[in-house]
Amino acid sequence: MNNVEKAYLFLWLLSILAALAVVFIPPRPSIFSKSYQRLLLVPWRMITFLIAGTSISMMAPYAGDPTWDRFDGALMAILTYLTAPWSVGTLYRVFKRKVGWRDAFVAINLWLLSAAWCYDAYLLWRDGEYPATWDINILASSCLYFAAGLFWNLSWAPARGAHLLFTEDTWFHTSEVASFRHIFWIAIPFIAFAAALLLPFLWGGWG
Repeated sequence: MNNVEKAYLFLWLLSILAALAVVFIPPRPSIFSKSYQRLLLVPWRMITFLIAGTSISMMAPYAGDPTWDRFDGALMAILTYLTAPWSVGTLYRVFKRKVGWRDAFVAINLWLLSAAWCYDAYLLWRDGEYPATWDINILASSCLYFAAGLFWNLSWAPARGAHLLFTEDTWFHTSEVASFRHIFWIAIPFIAFAAALLLPFLWGGWG
Protein backbone atom coordinates (compact mmCIF):
# COMPACT_ATOMS: atom_id res chain seq x y z
CA MET A 1 0.00 0.00 0.00
CA ASN A 2 1.14 3.52 -0.66
CA ASN A 3 1.02 6.24 1.99
CA VAL A 4 -2.32 7.63 0.84
CA GLU A 5 -3.96 4.20 1.07
CA LYS A 6 -2.42 3.59 4.50
CA ALA A 7 -3.71 6.93 5.75
CA TYR A 8 -7.17 6.27 4.32
CA LEU A 9 -7.30 2.80 5.90
CA PHE A 10 -6.25 4.21 9.26
CA LEU A 11 -8.86 6.99 9.12
CA TRP A 12 -11.79 4.74 8.26
CA LEU A 13 -10.83 2.18 10.89
CA LEU A 14 -10.66 5.01 13.41
CA SER A 15 -14.04 6.27 12.25
CA ILE A 16 -15.62 2.84 12.72
CA LEU A 17 -14.21 2.58 16.24
CA ALA A 18 -15.60 6.02 17.06
CA ALA A 19 -19.01 5.03 15.67
CA LEU A 20 -18.98 1.87 17.81
CA ALA A 21 -18.28 4.00 20.87
CA VAL A 22 -21.20 6.28 19.99
CA VAL A 23 -23.50 3.28 19.51
CA PHE A 24 -22.93 2.08 23.07
CA ILE A 25 -23.61 5.47 24.65
CA PRO A 26 -27.35 5.74 25.50
CA PRO A 27 -29.68 6.44 23.87
CA ARG A 28 -28.80 3.83 21.27
CA PRO A 29 -29.63 4.56 17.61
CA SER A 30 -33.04 3.31 16.52
CA ILE A 31 -31.49 0.87 14.05
CA PHE A 32 -31.36 -1.56 16.99
CA SER A 33 -35.05 -1.20 17.78
CA LYS A 34 -37.60 -3.97 17.30
CA SER A 35 -39.65 -1.56 15.20
CA TYR A 36 -36.86 -1.32 12.64
CA GLN A 37 -36.44 -5.10 12.67
CA ARG A 38 -40.15 -5.44 11.88
CA LEU A 39 -39.68 -3.13 8.89
CA LEU A 40 -36.99 -5.46 7.51
CA LEU A 41 -39.17 -8.52 8.08
CA VAL A 42 -42.06 -7.26 5.93
CA PRO A 43 -42.45 -10.05 3.32
CA TRP A 44 -42.10 -7.95 0.16
CA ARG A 45 -38.87 -6.39 1.46
CA MET A 46 -37.39 -9.77 2.35
CA ILE A 47 -38.36 -11.28 -1.01
CA THR A 48 -36.94 -8.40 -3.05
CA PHE A 49 -33.74 -8.53 -0.98
CA LEU A 50 -33.34 -12.26 -1.59
CA ILE A 51 -33.85 -11.77 -5.33
CA ALA A 52 -31.45 -8.81 -5.51
CA GLY A 53 -28.81 -10.28 -3.20
CA THR A 54 -28.81 -13.66 -4.94
CA SER A 55 -28.60 -12.01 -8.36
CA ILE A 56 -25.65 -9.82 -7.39
CA SER A 57 -23.80 -12.79 -5.92
CA MET A 58 -24.51 -15.14 -8.83
CA MET A 59 -23.61 -12.52 -11.45
CA ALA A 60 -20.10 -12.06 -10.06
CA PRO A 61 -18.26 -14.78 -12.07
CA TYR A 62 -19.72 -13.42 -15.31
CA ALA A 63 -18.84 -9.79 -14.71
CA GLY A 64 -15.83 -8.11 -16.23
CA ASP A 65 -14.70 -6.86 -12.81
CA PRO A 66 -12.05 -9.01 -11.06
CA THR A 67 -12.79 -7.28 -7.74
CA TRP A 68 -16.39 -8.50 -7.79
CA ASP A 69 -16.79 -12.05 -6.55
CA ARG A 70 -19.59 -13.95 -4.87
CA PHE A 71 -18.36 -13.23 -1.36
CA ASP A 72 -18.05 -9.44 -1.52
CA GLY A 73 -21.22 -9.25 -3.63
CA ALA A 74 -23.18 -11.14 -0.97
CA LEU A 75 -21.55 -9.26 1.92
CA MET A 76 -22.33 -5.84 0.49
CA ALA A 77 -25.89 -6.91 -0.37
CA ILE A 78 -26.57 -8.14 3.17
CA LEU A 79 -25.11 -5.06 4.84
CA THR A 80 -27.05 -2.82 2.47
CA TYR A 81 -30.34 -4.49 3.30
CA LEU A 82 -29.70 -4.34 7.03
CA THR A 83 -28.56 -0.71 7.13
CA ALA A 84 -29.59 1.30 4.04
CA PRO A 85 -33.26 1.86 4.96
CA TRP A 86 -32.17 3.25 8.32
CA SER A 87 -29.11 5.21 7.16
CA VAL A 88 -30.84 6.95 4.25
CA GLY A 89 -33.90 7.72 6.35
CA THR A 90 -31.80 8.96 9.25
CA LEU A 91 -29.80 11.36 7.08
CA TYR A 92 -33.05 12.77 5.73
CA ARG A 93 -34.28 13.26 9.28
CA VAL A 94 -30.99 14.91 10.25
CA PHE A 95 -31.57 17.37 7.40
CA LYS A 96 -35.06 17.97 8.79
CA ARG A 97 -33.54 18.43 12.29
CA LYS A 98 -35.55 15.56 13.75
CA VAL A 99 -32.46 13.68 14.96
CA GLY A 100 -28.98 14.81 15.92
CA TRP A 101 -25.35 14.43 14.97
CA ARG A 102 -24.87 11.10 16.79
CA ASP A 103 -27.35 9.37 14.52
CA ALA A 104 -25.85 11.12 11.50
CA PHE A 105 -22.34 9.90 12.38
CA VAL A 106 -23.50 6.30 12.80
CA ALA A 107 -25.54 6.47 9.57
CA ILE A 108 -22.58 7.76 7.54
CA ASN A 109 -20.32 5.04 8.94
CA LEU A 110 -22.85 2.31 8.20
CA TRP A 111 -23.26 3.67 4.67
CA LEU A 112 -19.53 3.69 3.97
CA LEU A 113 -18.96 0.34 5.70
CA SER A 114 -21.62 -1.30 3.55
CA ALA A 115 -20.86 0.42 0.25
CA ALA A 116 -17.07 0.73 0.44
CA TRP A 117 -15.06 -0.28 3.48
CA CYS A 118 -16.14 -3.94 3.65
CA TYR A 119 -15.21 -4.19 -0.05
CA ASP A 120 -11.82 -2.59 0.58
CA ALA A 121 -11.06 -4.78 3.60
CA TYR A 122 -12.04 -8.00 1.84
CA LEU A 123 -9.94 -7.27 -1.24
CA LEU A 124 -6.99 -6.21 0.92
CA TRP A 125 -7.24 -9.61 2.66
CA ARG A 126 -7.86 -11.54 -0.58
CA ASP A 127 -5.24 -9.91 -2.80
CA GLY A 128 -2.76 -8.57 -0.27
CA GLU A 129 -3.05 -5.02 -1.59
CA TYR A 130 -5.50 -2.16 -1.34
CA PRO A 131 -7.90 -2.19 -4.33
CA ALA A 132 -7.09 0.41 -6.95
CA THR A 133 -10.84 0.68 -7.57
CA TRP A 134 -11.68 1.86 -4.04
CA ASP A 135 -12.60 5.39 -5.12
CA ILE A 136 -14.68 4.32 -8.14
CA ASN A 137 -16.44 1.76 -5.98
CA ILE A 138 -17.49 4.38 -3.42
CA LEU A 139 -19.39 6.30 -6.08
CA ALA A 140 -21.00 3.33 -7.84
CA SER A 141 -21.91 1.41 -4.69
CA SER A 142 -23.17 4.54 -2.93
CA CYS A 143 -25.61 5.13 -5.79
CA LEU A 144 -26.95 1.60 -5.30
CA TYR A 145 -27.00 2.02 -1.53
CA PHE A 146 -28.98 5.25 -1.74
CA ALA A 147 -31.46 3.72 -4.19
CA ALA A 148 -31.85 0.66 -1.94
CA GLY A 149 -32.45 2.85 1.10
CA LEU A 150 -35.23 4.67 -0.73
CA PHE A 151 -36.69 1.49 -2.24
CA TRP A 152 -37.03 -0.35 1.07
CA ASN A 153 -38.62 2.73 2.63
CA LEU A 154 -41.43 2.72 0.08
CA SER A 155 -44.87 2.38 1.59
CA TRP A 156 -48.50 3.15 0.91
CA ALA A 157 -51.32 4.58 3.01
CA PRO A 158 -54.91 5.37 2.04
CA ALA A 159 -54.54 9.02 3.03
CA ARG A 160 -51.15 9.61 1.39
CA GLY A 161 -50.82 7.02 -1.34
CA ALA A 162 -47.29 5.84 -2.12
CA HIS A 163 -44.64 7.60 -0.04
CA LEU A 164 -41.34 7.13 1.80
CA LEU A 165 -41.71 5.87 5.35
CA PHE A 166 -39.03 8.15 6.77
CA THR A 167 -41.10 11.20 5.87
CA GLU A 168 -43.64 10.13 8.51
CA ASP A 169 -43.23 11.47 12.04
CA THR A 170 -43.48 7.95 13.42
CA TRP A 171 -41.34 6.43 10.62
CA PHE A 172 -41.05 2.65 11.17
CA HIS A 173 -42.87 2.72 14.50
CA THR A 174 -46.21 2.43 12.69
CA SER A 175 -47.41 -1.01 11.59
CA GLU A 176 -47.69 -1.25 7.81
CA VAL A 177 -50.76 -2.65 6.12
CA ALA A 178 -49.65 -2.17 2.50
CA SER A 179 -48.48 -4.97 0.23
CA PHE A 180 -46.06 -4.73 -2.68
CA ARG A 181 -48.90 -4.30 -5.16
CA HIS A 182 -49.63 -0.88 -3.66
CA ILE A 183 -46.18 0.46 -4.53
CA PHE A 184 -45.36 -1.72 -7.57
CA TRP A 185 -45.43 1.03 -10.18
CA ILE A 186 -43.36 3.48 -8.15
CA ALA A 187 -40.85 0.68 -7.40
CA ILE A 188 -40.11 0.06 -11.10
CA PRO A 189 -37.77 3.10 -11.54
CA PHE A 190 -35.65 1.92 -8.59
CA ILE A 191 -35.36 -1.59 -10.06
CA ALA A 192 -34.52 -0.15 -13.49
CA PHE A 193 -31.86 2.12 -11.97
CA ALA A 194 -30.14 -0.80 -10.23
CA ALA A 195 -30.25 -2.86 -13.41
CA ALA A 196 -28.79 0.02 -15.43
CA LEU A 197 -25.82 0.20 -13.06
CA LEU A 198 -25.14 -3.55 -12.97
CA LEU A 199 -25.81 -4.77 -16.51
CA PRO A 200 -22.80 -2.97 -18.11
CA PHE A 201 -20.54 -5.15 -15.93
CA LEU A 202 -22.15 -8.26 -17.42
CA TRP A 203 -21.82 -6.98 -20.94
CA GLY A 204 -18.14 -6.29 -20.28
CA GLY A 205 -17.67 -9.81 -18.89
CA TRP A 206 -19.42 -11.49 -21.80
CA GLY A 207 -17.52 -9.35 -24.29
